[in-house]
Amino acid sequence: MTEGQPAGHSLRCAYAAGWIARALGLSAAERHRLHYAVLLKDLGCSSNAARIAELYATDDRDFKARWKTVPEGLPATLRFVFARTGAGAGLRTRVAKIANILRNGDAIAQEMIETRCTRGADIARRLRFDEGVAAGIFSLDEHWDGSGRPEGLSGDDIPLEARIALLCQVVDVFHARGGREAARAEVARRAGSWLDPRLAACFQMIAGELSFWRDYESPQVAVQVAALAPPEEAVAVDEDYLDDIAAAFGAVVDAKSPYTGGHSGRVAGFAGTMAEAMGMAPAQRRWLHRAALLHDVGKLGVSSRVLEKPGRLGEEEWTEMRAHAAQTHAILSRVGCMADMAEIAAAHHERLDGSGYPLGLGASEIGMETRIITACDFYDALTADRPYRAALAPDEALAIMEREVGTAVDGDCFEALRSILA
Repeated sequence: MTEGQPAGHSLRCAYAAGWIARALGLSAAERHRLHYAVLLKDLGCSSNAARIAELYATDDRDFKARWKTVPEGLPATLRFVFARTGAGAGLRTRVAKIANILRNGDAIAQEMIETRCTRGADIARRLRFDEGVAAGIFSLDEHWDGSGRPEGLSGDDIPLEARIALLCQVVDVFHARGGREAARAEVARRAGSWLDPRLAACFQMIAGELSFWRDYESPQVAVQVAALAPPEEAVAVDEDYLDDIAAAFGAVVDAKSPYTGGHSGRVAGFAGTMAEAMGMAPAQRRWLHRAALLHDVGKLGVSSRVLEKPGRLGEEEWTEMRAHAAQTHAILSRVGCMADMAEIAAAHHERLDGSGYPLGLGASEIGMETRIITACDFYDALTADRPYRAALAPDEALAIMEREVGTAVDGDCFEALRSILA
């Protein structure tokens, strides 16, 4: 799931990058770096979601999607900012937000892009990709003419992986908006400014091939991406690597909101300790720790305006929030090494009395692993700051949880949690 981008965006970008790599005659090692830099280019996007929602008083996902189609130049940028900032908010809020952006716009843009680029590159390293992949992600927003960020690189000083990734991003964003000709026209417009003119010319040659568009527009584009991917040495996905993968994506989720910083790691830590206290075998505890790290991955699809709302959620907002559990299941079930965690992780808002979500499971259908994650998630949510209240003291949180024993919280899990906290 890529924030602010149409479904399948990363796969289509990787497919286009594969064609470009083949046309350029890149080596297997270069194709390997490019493939993963493009697929993972948006790893850091969640880190500026809350900041966008705060600064522009708008839905971060919609803002990101529309921002990528803004024409080059200050007039178009200002028109976009005036139109989108505070949409639906009161006049006073709109005026204050726009005034802040006009005063501090350059510093704000630098801060957000630098945060996103740095976070994305760091997560790629945690996933054990090499510096070529990390550099490609970090420099995604650099422009050929030097007008980009975060370092103002220009020309061939920009890593090739980043130059191709940006080109493929422009292609997909404008293809989603207006089809093949819109994509080709935008690449032509941005050649020499945003885009490497040699790469832009290469794409225009490729775009003349009907076979390129046939597979690009196919629902089965993932198959073609796999066919174009370079051969690589098998990498053993051992237990340590699985731990690193889960921790990296837990960090992506937690970066979505300042109120969830460290949440996934804390829930996983509590879950592992609780499972040990309850006599769970080491291998099962390790597996549970990973599932706990990933239990909120579906929140990447929730607007930061909903996550950060200081008051009660409206009906539509609550529906969107509740959907994160089903999204967690959908995401994890598509990843081979995580598919066995999908049901456990996605069920952490189910309740023993059957009134939970997403499936309304009853006590007999909720396993002990899920019950552990639920208790840990409940406790950490109570003891952390939230938009609508300050963090509760541990004793206060336990008192609230005790009243929910047998309905939302498993009694054995509650006693184990109270014991380890003591």
